[in-house]
Amino acid sequence: MASAGHTVLVFASAEEFLQSGAPESAICLITDVKMPGIDGLELQRRVRLQYPRLPVILITAHYDADIRQRALSQGAAGFLHKPFDAADLLGAIELALKAPKED
Repeated sequence: MASAGHTVLVFASAEEFLQSGAPESAICLITDVKMPGIDGLELQRRVRLQYPRLPVILITAHYDADIRQRALSQGAAGFLHKPFDAADLLGAIELALKAPKED
């Protein structure tokens, strides 16, 4: 990510991310679907309510077409299934950053 010019912040949990103040300055959120505590879909929902202009890309090792559809229908900018390569992730970020932003 750094070689592509992106600054990366890593958080141990969705709760830590939400409490950090980072959502206010982030340009893109990449989160796993399955996490302890707040899962990726719930994090996406909360981010969309508070920060509708922040694109969210979800990743998962446990592919489920229903979860993918739910994430995308709720406004996810991307959805990647592990394993994926760096080009796939960078492409998803590029698309997310180019997409029109909601207010």
